[in-house]
Amino acid sequence: MLVAAACLLLLQTPDFSAEGMKALEGGKYEAAADAFTKAIAADPADYFDHFNLAMAYSMLHRDAEGLAEYRKTLELKPALYEAELNAGILLMRQKNPAEALPLFEDAASQKPAEFRPRYYLAEAQIQTGALEKAAENYRAALAIDPKSAAAELGWAHALTHQGNLADGAKHFRQAVQLDPRYHDSLLELAQLYEEGHQPSAAIAIFREFPDNAAVQKHLGELLVANQQYADAIPELERQYQKSPTPENRVVLAVAYLYTEQFDKALPLLEKAAVEEPSNYDVHMIYARALRDQKQYAAAAAQFNQAARIKPDEAKTWTELGGMLYLARDFAHSLEAFDRAHQLGDDTPGTWFLRALMLDNLKQLKPALAAYQRFLALGGGKSPDQEFQARQRARIIQSELEKH
Repeated sequence: MLVAAACLLLLQTPDFSAEGMKALEGGKYEAAADAFTKAIAADPADYFDHFNLAMAYSMLHRDAEGLAEYRKTLELKPALYEAELNAGILLMRQKNPAEALPLFEDAASQKPAEFRPRYYLAEAQIQTGALEKAAENYRAALAIDPKSAAAELGWAHALTHQGNLADGAKHFRQAVQLDPRYHDSLLELAQLYEEGHQPSAAIAIFREFPDNAAVQKHLGELLVANQQYADAIPELERQYQKSPTPENRVVLAVAYLYTEQFDKALPLLEKAAVEEPSNYDVHMIYARALRDQKQYAAAAAQFNQAARIKPDEAKTWTELGGMLYLARDFAHSLEAFDRAHQLGDDTPGTWFLRALMLDNLKQLKPALAAYQRFLALGGGKSPDQEFQARQRARIIQSELEKH
C-alpha cells in the first residue's frame, strides 16, 4: 500500500517545466515565468529551466531578471550557444555592449555560419569603437544573409565612422534598396555630407524628402548658405506659406536680397523688424538692405535700433555713422563714429569721413587731426582719398597759421 501511495503521489506531482513550456509557446509569459520559477525551486540545478525562465523574463521586458537567469544558465552549462546569444542581446538592450562582446564572440565561433551571432558581434564592436572589426563582421553577416538591410546599414556606419564616406554611402543606399523602411537613414548620410563639406551631395539627398517639412526647411537654408539663392526661393516660399514664422520670413527675405528682388525682401524685413524689435540681426539685415536701396535715413534708423540692442558692438556704430553721413546728419554721424572709436574701431575710412564732416562744419583743428590720422593709417591703399586729404590738410594748416 505504501508503494501504491508513492506512485499515486508521483502521478499527481505537477510537471512545472512542461507547464512552463506550454505557457511560453502560447505567449503566456507571466504564467511561464511562474511555472519555471516553481520548477527551479524543485530542482535549482536544471539549467534548462533557468534558460526558459530567462526567455520568459526577456519577453516580459524584465531584462535584469532575465539576464540573471541567463548567467545562471551559463554557470550551470558553460558556453551554451543559445544562452550566450540571448544574454548578449539583453546586454545590448541595456546598452552594455562591452559585456556583450565576449558572449557574441564565443557564440559566433561556435556557429560561424549563423547570421545572428555574427551580426550582433558587429553591433557590439561598432558600439565599443572596434570599427575595422565591426566592418569585417557586418560583411561576414551579409555573406550569410545578403538581404539584411540592418547589416548593410551597420556596415555603412562602420565605414563612415572610419572616415570612408564614399564606400559608406554605397551601403546606406543598399540598405534602402533592400528595405525602403530604411529610407530615413539617408538623412544621416546627408548630414555626413554636410559635415564633410559636400553640400551638393547633401542637397541631392534632401530633395528626396519633398513631404518632410523639417527637411525641406533645412534644404532651403542650406541652399541659401551655399549661395544657391534662386534654387532656394521656391522652397523657402513654400515653407513661408505653410509656416510664416519669423525665422522663415528672414531666410526668405535674405534669398530675395541676394537675387536683387528688393521689392519682395523689404516688406518682409519691415514686418520682421516690427515683430522682433529686440532682434539685432534682423535690424542689421534690414538696415543694410535699405542702405543698398539708398534709403539712408531709414537705414540709419535701423542701425540706430541695432546699436541700442548691442551698444558695445563697434561695427554697428561704424555703420550707423556711415548712414548718417550719407543722410547729411553730420553731427549725429560724428557722435556715432566717436562711439565706434571708443569701442576699438580705428579704420582709415571712418577717419576720412570724420575729416570731411569736420571740414564741412568748419571745425578746422579737429578736421586737420582727422585728415592726419587718416593719412597715417592709409598706407597708400586709397590714393585718391589720400591726395584729397593731403591737399585739404595743407590748406587747413595754412589757414590756421594765419590766425
